[in-house]
This record gives sequence, structure tokens and C-alpha cells, in this order.
Amino acid sequence: MNLMNQAFCQCCGMPMTGELHGTNAGGGRNEDYCKYCFKDGAFTFQGSMEEMIRLCVPHMTAANPGMSEEEARQRMQAWFPTLKRWKKQ
Repeated sequence: MNLMNQAFCQCCGMPMTGELHGTNAGGGRNEDYCKYCFKDGAFTFQGSMEEMIRLCVPHMTAANPGMSEEEARQRMQAWFPTLKRWKKQ
């Protein structure tokens, strides 16, 4: 997989492939957010960035054997503030 061209959910950081895209209010495909974070033009997750990281740590470690929970948390704490949902205006 070429990560340079890979799209990632701008809320949870999940790789966006196939049918994982969220939907806009009119039902069209949303290019920025996955179906778990964005549906019908609204965010489905209303928590903080730290709460999102807590939810994502188990998924990150499961997808990356050998990665500790602390390493996953540190990577997300560095990366998530650059995602559209969490970027400071």
C-alpha cells in the first residue's frame, strides 16, 4: 500500500478504502470521514480527541502486531491534531 496516496479518515485516522466512506446529508459519499465517524452529514462521535484516541488504541494495536498500547497512544497524540476534525482553527 502506498501511504503517500492513501486517504485516512480525518476524525479517527482509519485508512479509507472501498465502502468505508461516510455519507453527506444528501446521501452522497463523504471524502474526508469514515462511515463510523460521519453519517448523513453529521459526526456520529461527539467526544473529545482524547476520547477518540482511547477508542482507537485497541484497533491500532490489533492492526499492528508488536505495537504497545503506549506506542499507539503516542503516535495518535502526535497525528490526530493534524486531522481536520481535531485541527485547531
